[in-house]
Amino acid sequence: MRDEKTLGGYFDLHERPPAFEGKDGKAYSVSILLSDDPGPEGYGAALMYLRWSDQGDAPVGHVETDYLFFAASAVEVEALLCDLSLHDVKEHLDIAIDCASERAEW
Repeated sequence: MRDEKTLGGYFDLHERPPAFEGKDGKAYSVSILLSDDPGPEGYGAALMYLRWSDQGDAPVGHVETDYLFFAASAVEVEALLCDLSLHDVKEHLDIAIDCASERAEW
């Protein structure tokens, strides 16, 4: 079993995604995104954060990171992402919130 202070360890122990309060004060849960096909750098892995309503009963949006890791196989790149500390996962959330707020509204 992995360390429960890592993303993969949390998934292993609790059998659900960890949740965080973003820097915008909203509740988010995190999931892993893996590329379907390898690119020039290999398979990519990113994080997607689902934003929840103030009541916590329905998703109302999301933010995501760019690919954080690349590896020769999907299994390898997923393992790299799962080894991230929960602290690092939270930092990536806040960066993703900043990036989303900088994008122009349609």
